[in-house]
Order: sequence, then structure tokens, then C-alpha cells
Amino acid sequence: MNPTDLAFMAAVEQARLVRCGELTPLDLVQVYLDRIQQLDGRLGSYVVVAAERAIAEAKAKTEQLQTTPVEELPPLFGVPISIKDLNPVAGLPCAYGVRWSKGRMATTDDGIVQRIKAAGCVILGKTATSEAGILPYTEPDGFPPARNPWNLAYTPGGSSGGAAAALAAGLCAIAQGSDGGGSVRGPAFCCGLVGLKPSRGRISYAPLGERLGGIATNGPIGRTVEDAAALLDVMAGYEIGDPYWLAAPDPSFQAVARRGEPGKLRIGFTTTIAPVGEAQGACRTAVLETAQRLEHLGHTVFPVDLMDFTELIEPFTVVFQSILNEAGIPEIFLGKMNRWFALRARFCSCGEYLRSLSRLQVIARQLVQQFQTLDVLLLPTYMHGPIRLKEWARYRPAKTLEKIIDWIAPCPPFNASGQPAIALPTGLDDQGLPMGVQLVGQPAGEATVIALAAQLERAHPWTQRPDFATQL
Repeated sequence: MNPTDLAFMAAVEQARLVRCGELTPLDLVQVYLDRIQQLDGRLGSYVVVAAERAIAEAKAKTEQLQTTPVEELPPLFGVPISIKDLNPVAGLPCAYGVRWSKGRMATTDDGIVQRIKAAGCVILGKTATSEAGILPYTEPDGFPPARNPWNLAYTPGGSSGGAAAALAAGLCAIAQGSDGGGSVRGPAFCCGLVGLKPSRGRISYAPLGERLGGIATNGPIGRTVEDAAALLDVMAGYEIGDPYWLAAPDPSFQAVARRGEPGKLRIGFTTTIAPVGEAQGACRTAVLETAQRLEHLGHTVFPVDLMDFTELIEPFTVVFQSILNEAGIPEIFLGKMNRWFALRARFCSCGEYLRSLSRLQVIARQLVQQFQTLDVLLLPTYMHGPIRLKEWARYRPAKTLEKIIDWIAPCPPFNASGQPAIALPTGLDDQGLPMGVQLVGQPAGEATVIALAAQLERAHPWTQRPDFATQL
């Protein structure tokens, strides 16, 4: 098989071929390591490549195929994956996108890393994140910027920018990310991928605690809906002592994606997010065209007036910026935006933080209330297309924050409410950059949005690859 075609093959198909004996884990790992060596110097998607370790593990798994019955193999056995550099992997550096932490070795695996290993995946390395995972572009001080494989002058988004760039360029089969305000959905949008933010409580933060009042969650990024669903099945699950949790799905999310039969749904849509306004150009068109496609698939589709999110902005910012104080990073080691956030956080009282959490919960109740007449909400993922690298570098922090809010506005409300949301690619804009939409479900409604996304994907498949990734 052509190595490029193999690199872009769906992860679940790779797993199937390994189980059938048509591929080995070593075959797959070698394809991706070769591509990383050839392409990532220009892309900047990885901060750590664990080549020797990945090869050794792939060899061991290849030998294991000779002695282990197929039915006893874990679900993603032999599939190469990347891990975001906010999640520790024992024996690999974990810098969190902060130059102060460069070279600091992790001594234990994060809880989801343990689950990913148990599922049989081979870890290729750690992918770039924005500094402390705060910003929606991946250009942390002291690190090369991550670039968008569709156009290297543009961002792949953030904070899971390296994960999305690597996957879109065929430098891993599937990617782990995390989403505290769109950090899975935004990079998926920027890079033409499927990004799923699960419901609050779907994925545990064990063995550590969750620090942002339930705003953030880990989540999968895949080339297909089924890939994202399969990785969600791996990552999800209760761990002893979790502060909130959801029951395991039945059937599995992967089975739901494979079937792709959501039934007839009530789907609201809007292209306007107050107080920002109307989505621009191709982002607006993507929503309107998707609404038509959903109607043709037999769903009841209608426009809705979404609540004004003006009052969400300040409490969300107060809670989110607190991570910089909690982490204890000396401000001298932070970039301009995060120094500003850290200064703001330093003068924020505990009372103000708790009032902000409470305010977010009130706003979340109002938002979920709007879903009483909806099964799914169709929205832009972002309000306009990907930005250029350093596009906002000349602005003062307060102005940059305004720009960020105007770009990512459709995403953070559903971090506050804890609802599931999936970003889907729909095509390319006039500049050849990916466009897409997001589908938001009711609380704990992953199965519905996954089934609907799979139905859309089947009716209008997305198979394009960036030229950068195919010209080897």
C-alpha cells in the first residue's frame, strides 16, 4: 500500500487490518516516524518525538500478534497516536507549552494516557500546545510555532494546535486533545478534522483533580466521526472519587457512529452569536448549507435566536486565567498575553473567583433551558477562518482578548454548560483553508450528535488532504 494512503487511513481501519494480519504495528509506526522526520521540521506539530520508544513498543506488539488471539486484543491495538503536551506521559518531557518547564520529565502517566495505552495504542510523541493551554493559537514563547498544513502561514488553532496539525498532515493516525473553550473543536475546524468535546463528567481527570470548575475536558480528534467516537470510548469512564461522572454508553459511541442512524431530530441553527454578531463569509455559508443538508436527510430544521452571551465573558475569563496563578509559573517566563492574564489573576480575590463560577452556572442553566425544544443545535465552530501566525502580535493584550472572543465565540458557552459538541469539516474557503460547523447536543447527549455527525459524513464525505502532506 502507498505509504501516504496508509498514513491517512482511518484509525479504526488500521486497527482492523492489524487484527487481520495485513499490517503490523511496526509497519504503521515506521510510516509515521518517516513522515515526521520529513515534514515536522516545517510544521512544528510535535515538541517531543519518542521514536526509539515507539519502535520498541511497535516491535513488541508485532510479536504479540503471534501469541495473542485476535479477540483478546484491545480495540486500537497497534494504532499510532499523539498526546498533547498538557498530559504527562511517564518518561517523556512535559512542558505544558511553557519554556520554564522545558525538559521537565514526567514520572507518571496521566489517567487518560493509561487508558490510551491499555487500548493498545502506540504513542509517537507529545504535540505542541499554546502556552499553558490558554490561547486559541499555538505560538508559545520559547518554542517554534505550530503551523497549519493547509497553509504554513496560518495557525492550526489552539490549544490542541499541534495535535490537529499532526493529524491533518498525516503524522499520526489519531490525536488526543483537550477543550477548555474550544481547544479541540477550534483546531479541528482550522485543520479540516473531526473534533469532539464530550459532556462534563464523561472523561475523568484522575489521578489529579479538575481545576476549572468543570469547564475543561479531554477529547478526541480524528479524521472521521467513527475514529473520534472510538477514541472517546477509550478515554471515557468513571474513576474512583470523580466529582462528577456519567454512566457508560450502551451501545458504545463507536457502534453509534458506525450505524449513523439518529432518527428524526429537531435541529435549530443560527449564524449569529451575541454580542459578536454574524459569522463571516464561508463560516456562515457552512452553517446554512449544512442546515439544508440536514433538512434533506429528513430532520426538522429551523432558525433559533440564541441567548446573548455578553455576561458570560468576564466570569469565564476570571475562571480560565486562574490556571496561571494555580500553576505557580514565574511571570517572567510567560508570553505577553499570559503575563497580562496572570497579573489580572493575581488581583482577583477568592470571592470573585467563586462568584464567577456561580455566575457561569446560572448562565449555563439559561443556555440548557433553550434546548427544551431542540435535540441538536447547529452553529459555526468559529466566527471566521484561521488567522495568520502572529496576526495579533502587535496588539495590546486587552485588544487581543477582544479579537479572540470575536473569533471563538461559538465555543466557550458549551464549556460553561458542559454539553457535548462535535466539530465537522464541510469544505474549503476561497483561500484553500478548511471550513466547518459544530453540532451541540443536550447534556450527556454524545450519542445523538455522534450519530447525526456520522449521518452527515456519510451523505457528504470529506476526503481532502493538504498538498503539503502529500508532496513527499
